[in-house]
Amino acid sequence: MTLGFYPGCSLKGSSREYAESVLAVVKAFNIQIQEIDDWNCCGATAAHSLNKELSLALPARVLSLAEKQGLKEIVVPCAACYARLSMTQHELLKNPELKTRIAEINNLEYNGTVSILNVIQMLDRYVTPNLESRVVKPFGHKVACYYGCYLVRPHEILNFDRVEEPLSMDTLMAKTGATPIDWAFKTECCGASLSISRTSSVGRLSGKIVGDASDRGAEAIIVACPMCQSNLDMRRKEINSYLGKRIDIPVLYITQAIGLAIGLDRKALGLQRHFVKVKV
Repeated sequence: MTLGFYPGCSLKGSSREYAESVLAVVKAFNIQIQEIDDWNCCGATAAHSLNKELSLALPARVLSLAEKQGLKEIVVPCAACYARLSMTQHELLKNPELKTRIAEINNLEYNGTVSILNVIQMLDRYVTPNLESRVVKPFGHKVACYYGCYLVRPHEILNFDRVEEPLSMDTLMAKTGATPIDWAFKTECCGASLSISRTSSVGRLSGKIVGDASDRGAEAIIVACPMCQSNLDMRRKEINSYLGKRIDIPVLYITQAIGLAIGLDRKALGLQRHFVKVKV
């Protein structure tokens, strides 16, 4: 079976190292993957705050295109995209009239047959069974696994991991040879899209996350969301200013950490693109 791939806007632009690492890891495990043809933006945070039908039509079009390609499962690495596609599918399947209306807007049939996986679910299903046997360079570092807001919420729709104390990423990192720490900020907000409009707020919110990880001895922060990675990495100047000290803990995507553990080339994983140098 071929796994569908929805990169979303971030993985084609500001977070292309995430896409590079996802594709490098699936290739290493001989997973067949196919990008959804003619995909569009999911609407992110803007659409559902402005127009209800638009906020559903954009993700629904992506899902319709995946169905049209004959894809049964699609991996959506961006946590925000994963949430938008999953919530749209949930809402349309419980409201047939709305589903029909959105299909008319998109001029595409939508049946709701595609299974949507976030990157952790994809790794658990297709990588984890063979991961430990493939580790050649154990990721022997203490890590803070940071889930952020979107990956586990809303639980009643996503039904993924525990809301307050998720462990799926911790379990996966332990299989690479890492030591996940017990810490207080694994699901706290990093500031999300306030990164541009209220950078100081992002410095404060992300500063609490980075500060707690550092205080508990973490040598790296592991993420599965492009916005979280961007805020914790790119806004380090504001973070350090808020904390009143310099902290150089790198922020890696979980696929980059897995790639390092199985011996993939650092450039193929996009590690050279980070603002905070990755020395682990």
